[in-house]
Amino acid sequence: MNNFYLGCDISKGYADFIIINEDKLTVLDSFQLDDTTVGHNQLCCILAKYFNDHPSSEMYSAVESTGGYENNWFNTLANLQSKMNIYVARVNPLGTNHNSRASMSRIITDKNAARNIAEYIINQKKKVIFNKIDDKFSSLRKQWTFVRMLTKQRTQLYNQLESILYIANPEMLTYCKHGYASWLLTVILNYPTAKRLSKARVTSLSSIPYLNEQRAVNLINKARASVAASDDDVTANLITSLVKQIISLSKTIDKQSKFIADNCKLPEIEILKSFPGIGDYSAIGLLLNICSTEYYQSTKKLASYFGIHPVWKQSGDGTWGMHMSKQGKKEVRNILYMVAKTAIVHNELIKEIYARHLKKGMSKTAAIGVCMHKILRIIFGMLKHNEKFNPETDRANSQKMLKDNRPVKAVTNKLRRYQKLDLTAPISRRQTKKRKEQEKSQNEIISLSTGSIPHSFKD
Repeated sequence: MNNFYLGCDISKGYADFIIINEDKLTVLDSFQLDDTTVGHNQLCCILAKYFNDHPSSEMYSAVESTGGYENNWFNTLANLQSKMNIYVARVNPLGTNHNSRASMSRIITDKNAARNIAEYIINQKKKVIFNKIDDKFSSLRKQWTFVRMLTKQRTQLYNQLESILYIANPEMLTYCKHGYASWLLTVILNYPTAKRLSKARVTSLSSIPYLNEQRAVNLINKARASVAASDDDVTANLITSLVKQIISLSKTIDKQSKFIADNCKLPEIEILKSFPGIGDYSAIGLLLNICSTEYYQSTKKLASYFGIHPVWKQSGDGTWGMHMSKQGKKEVRNILYMVAKTAIVHNELIKEIYARHLKKGMSKTAAIGVCMHKILRIIFGMLKHNEKFNPETDRANSQKMLKDNRPVKAVTNKLRRYQKLDLTAPISRRQTKKRKEQEKSQNEIISLSTGSIPHSFKD
């Protein structure tokens, strides 16, 4: 049985295709079809004719995830599986890009991109997941994307409002350091400039919910002594319009978020919400991005996929740049950051981990990163075993990893199993110091295992 590979490079409105064999030789030259009914029917006819000529063959096809443009072609290929011996998969554009660089391809065209996708399937066949068709979260993912879009729009409006407030009523910005409270938006809406706020009455301001009389007096006094550079009607109208849009968007976001929470009663959501620090919004976001634990071989693979894993560079004598990778989807890291901040306060297990790493001298930001990694590992275990959060389970697993109760064994460096460390080798001073420390540590371990007292421990 022969295996053939169909590469599909998707563009807006059309796509390029090519079929190659196991030896990466062209079987069917590149061709281009439009994303229309005629184009999809033509693809079906081409593949049907191909399988008539090669009845016992198997075809592996893949499309890059390009923000939704690939969905129509993916569905067409998926529907052909009932009639033809074809497999279809989505691939990460980052992987195909690195594959193109590894092949030292210098010319980038749609035609070459289609071939690169087909070659990527051959090179990384074990990593490509075929027949991932049943996406039970497709509708939920559209709703989630809509809420994210509205949130980004609101953030843009907030940024624009802040820049205009700086010249219209800069004293108000002292109340915006931790976000715009509802009472603050009401004040800005009714009194958009410092000049108008200075003429306000204390009773009118204090009637606004969550705004007491003392704060109302302070607002008026600051407005009278303001250094605002702009107080014209155009500026006031612009500020008022921005605030109205922000309030309207906030109401829409709250309504859509509630709709998602009310219509998403999946058992996985309830499992995730059992972890103190994860609410409806966070649980849905994590589930939509993780989808299923079957796609990840281990927690290390999951952490690497979302860029939560630590990375460093080790070459020669030194090691540099120990930090979080921050590769992959930023959305998951944002969610986990907020979950970690909440869990540090309300989750005893995460609180202990955070305090322990602070005690070691780690910075607060780095300690939060450790908590994010730990939370992701816990989430993976909860979803994989279909169990709600139980801190004792994690503590029991941690105890299994400890080796304090095991007999001390002489640990050898596997890299140096064919030759012992030689201080007479032409190495640098840093490497010499490093080898002396390793030799000293090795001698101490051997001494402990034999029961004798190491020379360094003697008086």
